[in-house]
Amino acid sequence: MPELHVLLILFGVGAAAGVVNVMAGGGSTLTLPVLILLGVDAGVANGTNRVAIVVQNISATLAFKAEKKTRLRESISYGLWAIPGALTGAFIATRIEDAWFERILGVLLIVVVLTMIVPRSSPDSKSAARKSPWSGPILLLLGFYGGFIHMGVGFLFMAVFFHLLNMDLVSTTVHKIVIILLYSIPALLVFAIAGDVDWVLGFSLAAGNATGAFAAAKIAVRRGEKAIRVVLIVAVLIMALKILGIL
Repeated sequence: MPELHVLLILFGVGAAAGVVNVMAGGGSTLTLPVLILLGVDAGVANGTNRVAIVVQNISATLAFKAEKKTRLRESISYGLWAIPGALTGAFIATRIEDAWFERILGVLLIVVVLTMIVPRSSPDSKSAARKSPWSGPILLLLGFYGGFIHMGVGFLFMAVFFHLLNMDLVSTTVHKIVIILLYSIPALLVFAIAGDVDWVLGFSLAAGNATGAFAAAKIAVRRGEKAIRVVLIVAVLIMALKILGIL
């Protein structure tokens, strides 16, 4: 049984990650390093983090549902594309060690935040969402990345829904939460079967994630796009600079 201070640390980190994950993405850049610093093997940390992700997104989904912001049928239709990719990614999950990939991801995140700043032709929440023939394959690839390592996948989902499908940021946030929940459940099962989950640490982290996620969902609904945009821009820039070795 882990010491009490370890569980409290994980709860606090989880709460911060829950807020960041709902409002933007990249909360796993907090939780994974902390788990590893606490002595958890990297592979087990990757699996243990999925417990928190599942519980966090259940909490956020319930909060959005209470605010009548969910469109579950639509979210599930998107999530069905991501699940096969997530299962595949989880099966071959290892630590990402390719320095070039990390640099590319860092540049991509900066591009995402720059495009979030540039106004779209129809940026308001009443603008009609559009369909794209590329959305399914892209969601499949994002599911693979999410199943494999998950870190930063929230940013990528938001970019797809915001730009490719022309959705407002609140709708984008809700769809992202539900889709990640849908594919994270089978991905967690894969890690659990492989023995790569520390359930005690996972649920301590999950308690914090769920608390932060529930609060963030309420803020997202009440403050709308402005609050999400501010958190998203700050979180993306910090993550990108960290990946590129600038921070």
